[in-house]
Amino acid sequence: MNCKVCGSVSHFLFKAKVLHQYHVAYYQCRNCGFIQTEEPYWMNKAYDDAISIADTGLVQRNISIAAKLSALIYFAFDANRSYLDVAGGYGLFVRLMRDFGFDFYWSDKYCRNLLAKGFEAENANGPFNALTAFEVLEHLREPLEFIDEIMSRYTSRTLIFTTQLYNGALPPPDWWYYAFDTGQHISFYHIKTLAWIAEKLALKFISANGVHIFTDQQINKTRYRLLTSRLACPLSLYAKHRMKSRTLTDHFMLMKANNAGDAHR
Repeated sequence: MNCKVCGSVSHFLFKAKVLHQYHVAYYQCRNCGFIQTEEPYWMNKAYDDAISIADTGLVQRNISIAAKLSALIYFAFDANRSYLDVAGGYGLFVRLMRDFGFDFYWSDKYCRNLLAKGFEAENANGPFNALTAFEVLEHLREPLEFIDEIMSRYTSRTLIFTTQLYNGALPPPDWWYYAFDTGQHISFYHIKTLAWIAEKLALKFISANGVHIFTDQQINKTRYRLLTSRLACPLSLYAKHRMKSRTLTDHFMLMKANNAGDAHR
């Protein structure tokens, strides 16, 4: 196979049983480090549910990321601009960020919006200052194509995201992030893989404390490391204190829209 990031030849690594029934080959690019499966013909089975029942860390992960992003956006970006969470799942992260006071919106082709209704991308106030995508890249057949497409569609050149990276030459076959049981993880990244993607997109790349960013904006790397570190929690509380939570204003806005809809029925 050819690498879907840099185009070099990818070398066979091993086969593993995915979803307890499919014998799937995994390949690694020795140039950029990208690991990919063979063409993922099992995706329909893997996504019987958009979010795996085994994802027990979903709530805690969203709370932790919301704290880091609140600190990062408040101190390193424009806190008064609009932001979009792509592949936003049930909408938990968007709801948390709006509770902090940030003007966040939701988009997801494959998952039902349960917690951020009324705040879909088409309802946004103006262009998005940045996009976010958490635990998304490992699910993608074509990561470069996906990133380029969302940046073009939403006219933003900044993507803040997470995905678990591997270190060294090769992660072991029992690495938990392969997620053989769910079959949803098909792309895996080394730090140099992300650097390759940034170079292809003509963007800067920063990574610290599990949070990565592609951007054309000027970001101080030292500040970025601090804002995504353990300091994020107290800094996010300060940001929440300084910002005006949208919890109640969103409630009244949604109730008004709902009542207006009832009146027209």
